[in-house]
Amino acid sequence: MQEKLQQLKNEALPAIISVKTAEELESLENKYLGRKNGELTELMKGLKDFNPEEKKNFGQILNEIKKELEESINKKREELNNAGFAEQITKEKIDLSQPCLPKKESGHIHPSSIVQKQLEDLFTSMGFMVLDSSELESDYYNFEAINIPPTHPARESQDTFYIKNHENWLMRTHTSANQVRAMEKYGAPLRMITPGRCFRNESTDARHEHTFYQMEGVVIDKNINFGHMKAVLETVAKNLFGPETKVRLRPKFYPFVEPGVNGEVTCLLCGGKGCSVCKHTGWMEIFGAGMIHPNVLNYGGLDPKVYSGFAFGFGLTRLVMLKYGIDDVRLLQSGDLRFVKQF
Repeated sequence: MQEKLQQLKNEALPAIISVKTAEELESLENKYLGRKNGELTELMKGLKDFNPEEKKNFGQILNEIKKELEESINKKREELNNAGFAEQITKEKIDLSQPCLPKKESGHIHPSSIVQKQLEDLFTSMGFMVLDSSELESDYYNFEAINIPPTHPARESQDTFYIKNHENWLMRTHTSANQVRAMEKYGAPLRMITPGRCFRNESTDARHEHTFYQMEGVVIDKNINFGHMKAVLETVAKNLFGPETKVRLRPKFYPFVEPGVNGEVTCLLCGGKGCSVCKHTGWMEIFGAGMIHPNVLNYGGLDPKVYSGFAFGFGLTRLVMLKYGIDDVRLLQSGDLRFVKQF
């Protein structure tokens, strides 16, 4: 037994001193001192077969060798760590004689993203889910399921980007396309918003773009009424534009709501005096809303005799124009860094 211990010690100590990497050192530590199969550990387990006197003598020798190995391993580990640190310092050495490096330009958050984030924070504080949906949509969810009949002009190619050779697929014209999808997945009660990019085949001007951003919102539960909708919309307007913001609702027809309203706020660009952006009315439309049509609830698998709800759609792009005093919507999609750097 004593010969085995001496042989193990004579073999282990030189091996520890000669290792070059932390991985090799760890391997040696497991070989000799590992809890399960370490060579020294196995010898210590064999003490139970000795008589008390032998067990005491060999146990003392084992502990001394174990202590020597542990001290040698710890010393080597410290050497390797110091060597690695010194190597890292050498690699990271800075040449103080080098001329000043050009400053890297930081990025800018797009104003549309700023407003979207602000609204998402507001709605989540009111218990709304923020849902994502596909920009490539089916005719069913984009039109049929929200009560837009085949004869509606929005289904014509001059108003909608249809996918060539796939008549039932299109680029979504509004985020309302996610209404029925959300009802099918979550049922009722339901509070959700869907922000995202939309596409329409139309001529561009200061107020219109073929690519723009919307935010759809839906609330469904028992006994939901028009007053609930008005309170939510006023909260949004005042959160974005200040507590003095005025909101007016005017009756308007939308196929997927009944009754429907056109929501307007005082034009912040001209202060209500009238300008080219608000068509000299002093008011600017920022959302459409209304009580969800019973047909839409049926498409979503909900009983309109039990549940009621309201839906609203914000033109995120138009909200950005109002908030930051932008008088041409085309600037938002221009990719001009001089424009984005202002935010």
